[in-house]
Amino acid sequence: MTAHAALAIHGGPRVRTAPWPARGLLGPEERAAVNALFDEAIASGGAIGYNGPPEQAYCQEFADSLGGGFADAVNSGTTALYCALRALDLEPFTEIIVGPITDPGGMMPVPLIGCIPVVPDAEPGRYNTGPSQVEAVLSPLTSAIIIAHIGGEPVDIEPILAMARRRGIPVVEDCAQAHGASLNGRPLGTLGDIATFSTMFGKHHCTGGQGGVVFTRDEGLYVRTRHAADRGKPFALPEGATNCIASLNFNLDDLGATLGRTQLRKLPGIVRRRRDVVDRLTEAFAGLEAVTVPPQVPGARPSWWFWRLEVAVDRLTCDKATFCAALAAEGIPLNPTYRHLPHLQQWAAERRVFGSSGYPWTSPLYKGDPDRTFPCPNALAATDVQFNLAVHEAWGEQEVADTVAAVRKVQAAYLA
Repeated sequence: MTAHAALAIHGGPRVRTAPWPARGLLGPEERAAVNALFDEAIASGGAIGYNGPPEQAYCQEFADSLGGGFADAVNSGTTALYCALRALDLEPFTEIIVGPITDPGGMMPVPLIGCIPVVPDAEPGRYNTGPSQVEAVLSPLTSAIIIAHIGGEPVDIEPILAMARRRGIPVVEDCAQAHGASLNGRPLGTLGDIATFSTMFGKHHCTGGQGGVVFTRDEGLYVRTRHAADRGKPFALPEGATNCIASLNFNLDDLGATLGRTQLRKLPGIVRRRRDVVDRLTEAFAGLEAVTVPPQVPGARPSWWFWRLEVAVDRLTCDKATFCAALAAEGIPLNPTYRHLPHLQQWAAERRVFGSSGYPWTSPLYKGDPDRTFPCPNALAATDVQFNLAVHEAWGEQEVADTVAAVRKVQAAYLA
């Protein structure tokens, strides 16, 4: 049998026939914590609310896990970013820099607060943006910079912070995919002025189906975050003050916080096991020709929401899509492309934010170029040749061995 005929995509036997292990994110610990909360509510005759002792404890423990500061739990990662931007009290019709590859929720809050998203390219060979790319789009209209650490991989953020501080521009770290990651020994989320996390069910730790957290070491930003997260309630204002800003209700609740407290205790182990899996795979991939492991920025310790890999198409007789399809047919869980560029999506292209007005881009108060485009060739080039392997903390030796065997099998069929 030829190497091509042996591929599962052509009818050959699959490398991996057993089901992949589930993460097992929730366990008896979460059930016991939630049951205790319900028991307390039933005994008291009250309902489960929000901003009660469970949520206050979760926020304190979250902040403590990052070395101290202030945290506010909200109902999604998207609303966490919205509240963080509102806390910065930015003027409308200014520009906010947002990296090219991110979840739509990592960009949509920008026009929703009346500002214009400006998109730098990615660094060559990466999903994340970098210092020179951010510098290229800085302007007198720049009012904030959002830095997303995609896939749990740290951005080379320190030069960006230096640029921003020279200009008095605040930096928001979007750590939705980067729980537990660090750069030069410092936890992500503690480097910028304010940070946001997603705690939905697919992230490293969760507060239920959805959730998010805003973190900062600046007490003033924290107070304004609380205002933005709960309809401008006069938190930390003098007695007699009334609702101080117009906003919506973005609160988490005590049930989600109860889950989050238990999950937070598991987070270091989850990150440690993911790193162990990737370390073993990296060692095993060292001799492969078809797939390479892109380097990290110096000092980075990723937490691996997924593992980004590159197909060496110049060494193969096929393109990346064919290689990934063959690898998936062998039973390997992967995402063949991560072309998540929100500024190229329909909502942004048609400027569907406030009816058909085109606001905020079309406002006469915006002094920039409303027709400016952001082609991002580096980001597109990276997604042309890179894919994501869906590693997680429940992978063991067999999953590592099967992944390596499948890559070797597909490589043998397509190596030039």
